[in-house]
Amino acid sequence: MEYLKAFLVGGAICGLVQILMDKTKLMPGRIMVLLVAGGTVLGALGLYPPFVEWAGCGASVPLLGFGNTLWKGVREAIEEKGLLGLFTGGLSASAAGICAALVFGFLAALVFRPKMKK
Repeated sequence: MEYLKAFLVGGAICGLVQILMDKTKLMPGRIMVLLVAGGTVLGALGLYPPFVEWAGCGASVPLLGFGNTLWKGVREAIEEKGLLGLFTGGLSASAAGICAALVFGFLAALVFRPKMKK
């Protein structure tokens, strides 16, 4: 049941984003920024952590979850290091995900030989 809930919640988030892409003139990069910023704001307001607790990976894996992870890292680092934590906390909290994205993106580029669009 946990997998089904995560699948449905993640699918609903992606479906809503697809509707946003289809019905507005926003570019995908701006939508990605909106999602990360939205997850950060929802995390700062205390709304996203209970949602992640209920939905599991369906809420923590999309870009909203990335924004929430950045916020958690910044909050914890500010408590530990003061103002310096504002600059280091987000990257420390999300380093594994960022590194995985870079490594797997590089491996995919090696395997599939991407080309520029003409």
